[in-house]
Amino acid sequence: MPFLTKSKLILAISGGIDSVVLAHLCKSLNLNFSLAHCNFKLREADSDKDEAFILDLAEQLDVEVFIQHFDTAAYAKQNKRSIQMAARELRYDWFKDLAEQLQFDYILTAHHADDNLETFLINFTRGTGLNGLTGIPIINDNIVRPLLPFSREAIEIYAKKESISWREDASNASRKYLRNKLRHEVIPILKEINPQLLDSFQNTTNHLNDTADIVEESLDAVLKRAIIDMDNNAISFKVIQFKKLNNPKAYLFEMFKDYGFTQWNDIVDLLDAESGKQIVSNTHRLVKHRETIILTDIPHSEKREASILINEDHKTIETPIGHLSFETVDEISKTSKSSIYVDKEKLNFPLELRLWKTEDTFQPLGMAGKKKISKYLKDEKLSLVEKENTWLLTSNNKVVWVIGKRADERFKVTEKTKEILKIEIGMSYEVLRH
Repeated sequence: MPFLTKSKLILAISGGIDSVVLAHLCKSLNLNFSLAHCNFKLREADSDKDEAFILDLAEQLDVEVFIQHFDTAAYAKQNKRSIQMAARELRYDWFKDLAEQLQFDYILTAHHADDNLETFLINFTRGTGLNGLTGIPIINDNIVRPLLPFSREAIEIYAKKESISWREDASNASRKYLRNKLRHEVIPILKEINPQLLDSFQNTTNHLNDTADIVEESLDAVLKRAIIDMDNNAISFKVIQFKKLNNPKAYLFEMFKDYGFTQWNDIVDLLDAESGKQIVSNTHRLVKHRETIILTDIPHSEKREASILINEDHKTIETPIGHLSFETVDEISKTSKSSIYVDKEKLNFPLELRLWKTEDTFQPLGMAGKKKISKYLKDEKLSLVEKENTWLLTSNNKVVWVIGKRADERFKVTEKTKEILKIEIGMSYEVLRH
């Protein structure tokens, strides 16, 4: 990996044979690297001995070292994670923060070929899609795994040949964890059946990765046809584009699996469901609206109570839906959904920007009578997601503007108007990310 010779590197080191060998290799290649060690406080005195070993190793290699202590058990309990998952989250979050703050180009980890096989088998036994069978990538964003092509046996041979010492983690011998059961009980049998197991596995993952590339290309082609709109609130898909596919369930799985959905038959049924039907995961939901399916995050109740107060001296203000600007003008020019003109003297400051509520009413511009906001949104045939994300600009609890949709008659500019205020929203359109 020639690019590593010109990079600033942080090496994740536990004290075990794999990461210690990687540290020695980096030193022998004169790479610009530092060590980063996590003390998870899970193995009593042994955790502190690992830390002391790392400090000695850093001095021996003459490299910088960073040590971080974690109350892993408390984090796991608070966030309802297994100890292993908690340690993983804490470890990678810290590495990434460290890399960002100190401008390291890459994070090196010491995963090897046997780790890759174990991960494959874990995913296989638990049930997974194609991506769960393609193995650990050598490069993933700024995480690089230089030892991935090498077996645990090859690493041990090298360590003994170079008289490299390391720390043994007693928990690696325990059969308590699935990975260890596979490592000590299943994989030895597989290697007995096929002594070239790791080579065969590498060939298989190469083929699976090639297939994954084909799947990705096909998925991208469907997405280009299916996506009709996306903004900071939602992504909308044409139902008909899924119905045209020979296997819509497979495509729906690949598109939405990273959003926490598991009810795949229900999601397929959503294609023919009535408007308003929705499927919910822990973080997101899919909503049927006419001939579209809308992907959105789950709205939080506190968001509906949030509001922004706008004083008379405000010229621009950042809001959840974009920049809201206020400008005194001499005359009305062409209006649009993103701007209105009002009689400034009719406003009572501070104005309030908030989401609409069930009891809200307004007098739509050009109409004589009042109308409930809920009825107006229904008549406009807005989707559930669009309704939930409709914001109001109000003055003394009176609606001035249903943002991006309709102004209120009571604040319009007339012949008696002395000061015209132009209010404009620069809508933000970021693609919804998970």
